[in-house]
Amino acid sequence: MQDAPNRPYHHGDLRRAVIETALDMLREEKGWQFTLREVARRAGVSHAAPYKHFPDKAALLAELAMIGFDRLRESLSAAKSEAPKTLRDEITPIARAYVAFGTDNPALYRLMFSAGEEKAAGMHLNERALAVFDVALEILRRGQAAGSIRKRPIEGQAAAWWGLIHGMTMLAIDGLLVPEKVGSAPLDAALSTLLEGLGTPAT
Repeated sequence: MQDAPNRPYHHGDLRRAVIETALDMLREEKGWQFTLREVARRAGVSHAAPYKHFPDKAALLAELAMIGFDRLRESLSAAKSEAPKTLRDEITPIARAYVAFGTDNPALYRLMFSAGEEKAAGMHLNERALAVFDVALEILRRGQAAGSIRKRPIEGQAAAWWGLIHGMTMLAIDGLLVPEKVGSAPLDAALSTLLEGLGTPAT
């Protein structure tokens, strides 16, 4: 791995410099095998500098994952339809934005859902991670209130939604959504199946 030019930072911006450098390395190396020493060298700071904000590598990776959830939530919010006519109109752009985020940021997305590096249930109960899940809950609540979605435990419906979208995203990242196996529009087909299961025949 070649070092990038040192990245100057202003006093007080050390934390941001470390985070941005680590995000660059995550994207370039398509993984998080780098060390804090390598991050410090790339950021142009002393080897001990990152420890002023992150006690260890796991803490830095956890923050990178949280930034991923923040950015994913922003992507989903930006994809929301202004005045959707049907539930399908509302869900489809959000689902596409979700998958696009994963395929555009594969290493970051994998980190967000990694079972290692001490990022299991505790991290996913962080409010920044839950904010992504809340996007699905909000739509489902409105659908139940409008009568377009069956009145069943909403957490189970959200789990079905999340499982489908997350699974499709991982398959897309790995290049496994090949037309010969899943057709030319697998996401749209999967969403149709989901909507039918939620009880939305009019969508």
